[in-house]
Amino acid sequence: MKNNDLTTLFSHIKPSDTPFVSGGLRDFFTYRDLGIEQATNGRVVAQLVRANQAPERGTGWHVHEAQFHIVYMLKGWARFMYEDRETLVEAGDCVHQAPGIRHYLFDYSPDMEYMEIVGPAAFTSIEAEGPCAVPEPMPWA
Repeated sequence: MKNNDLTTLFSHIKPSDTPFVSGGLRDFFTYRDLGIEQATNGRVVAQLVRANQAPERGTGWHVHEAQFHIVYMLKGWARFMYEDRETLVEAGDCVHQAPGIRHYLFDYSPDMEYMEIVGPAAFTSIEAEGPCAVPEPMPWA
């Protein structure tokens, strides 16, 4: 239930409260809601994202309409293109995706899992023209 004011609510989510589910932005990932969207009345979403199949074409070039977006890698690794720069993000790394930056997640490990925090919660993903070629993903064993 969302309130129409700026009040935030206390939130405490346990793993058994919200399982990983499909049906999110990408079909090759599963998502676990952390209850922050409801607690902040839609101002922020926090979710865990993990790989559920090998990358084929990845996310494609895109931008997000968001004011704030971070990715904190919990397990494994992922390879991104941020504009024309290849970036390896490994467990323990934190990336701030500046508003409007073109990016492409094109490869990741089978155990990849990251926390994503975005504001507003109802952010959009818009396909974008890529500035350069993207490397091929490594085959999963």
